[in-house]
Amino acid sequence: MKHRNSRIPSPIRRRLVKAGALLAAGVASMAMLAAPAAAQNAGSAKELRIGYQKYGTLVILKARGTLDKRLAEQGVTVKWTEFPFGPPLLEAINLGSIDVGTVGESPPIFAQAAGADLVYIGNEPAAPAGEALLVRKDSPVTQVSDLKGKRVAVAKGSNANFLLVKVLENAGLKYTDIEVSYLAPADARAAFESGRVEAWSIWDPFYAAAEKQLGARVLADGKGAVSNFQFYLSSRPYAEKHPDIVKILIEEIARVDQWGAENPKEVAKAIAPLIGVDLPIAELAASRLGYGIKPVTPAVLESQQKIADKFFELKLVPRQVRVADAVAK
Repeated sequence: MKHRNSRIPSPIRRRLVKAGALLAAGVASMAMLAAPAAAQNAGSAKELRIGYQKYGTLVILKARGTLDKRLAEQGVTVKWTEFPFGPPLLEAINLGSIDVGTVGESPPIFAQAAGADLVYIGNEPAAPAGEALLVRKDSPVTQVSDLKGKRVAVAKGSNANFLLVKVLENAGLKYTDIEVSYLAPADARAAFESGRVEAWSIWDPFYAAAEKQLGARVLADGKGAVSNFQFYLSSRPYAEKHPDIVKILIEEIARVDQWGAENPKEVAKAIAPLIGVDLPIAELAASRLGYGIKPVTPAVLESQQKIADKFFELKLVPRQVRVADAVAK
């Protein structure tokens, strides 16, 4: 299996890829350095540091400003930090740089395997339509099995990483039957557009943008392959030290979820400028979100354990992960 990088043509892409590179540089050191750092820096009762991405309920919550207002009444400020994808976000939580954040299914597995002391604090419903394996509109590839021997881009440790594993499996291919290029989203899009990779496993809004702007075709989305849960996680020290703030965060997520489910057009208008996409792209991405935060159930944990077992089987994580260890006690 070959891993290739491609040049990034703009400063924005350079910054995103640099952030994504934290995964490669940081995973090796997490077990030795991150756990002590997180334990020493459990955050402040006067500040809640949130990591968010260009998708999911947290970006809606930021746009609405309701959490900031509620916590301000208690003398707590909210600091928002955007990440290009999940693994660097969870690394930042484990290093004590942020307190909570949202990611897909795979990042918690990679984080636990690297020794991160994280806890699940909730999840949104399954949203399998929110990620897909794409090819260019003029690609000769018409089905997943055509990708044998071809190069495919994906962000390592992202939710789309597991999607790629499963859609290949469903098509009768092994992960080793393709050449995987591990690229952060911005770099992956550049490689996809230029033809340096034949396909791209990706999530919204990058997925929606590729459809709207490039005419990308869907070989397979998550339906029938993955659940694509959106998870909220915190460092264990922060969750144990500040349960009152975590409770308020969950309550405000629930409120904005209800608002979002009832007002999809308004969601798109709110998040489009924040995530830097045109309104039609935001509308398409928002239509594929799952709304309704709930506690992480045994069934969801069992689903996560299957993902962990698969990644260990493929030697994509260095050790067996017990997902239940990341449940708050």
